Amino acid sequence: MKQPPHPYIVLAVATLLPGMGQVLNRQPLRGLIFVFFILLLGAFTLKTAAPDTSFVGKMAGGLFVWAMAMMDAYKTARIRRAVWDHAAK
Repeated sequence: MKQPPHPYIVLAVATLLPGMGQVLNRQPLRGLIFVFFILLLGAFTLKTAAPDTSFVGKMAGGLFVWAMAMMDAYKTARIRRAVWDHAAK
């Protein structure tokens, strides 16, 4: 059995590229679903935000899902690594 990637590496990749943390955790469909909802909610808040709202405010929906994807990828990587460490003993 191949050693899973370190959770901090998964977190760094998930921070830079949305959905890629899930791909590193061998959950590519989950990563694709996260990317879909990032784009969907980002576009929704972009269209519904007031004209004087900042760019971050206009993208708040997508940024929120991106943050959830990062936490999900890190949590899954920590669990996978702990299981692998325990099995290796």
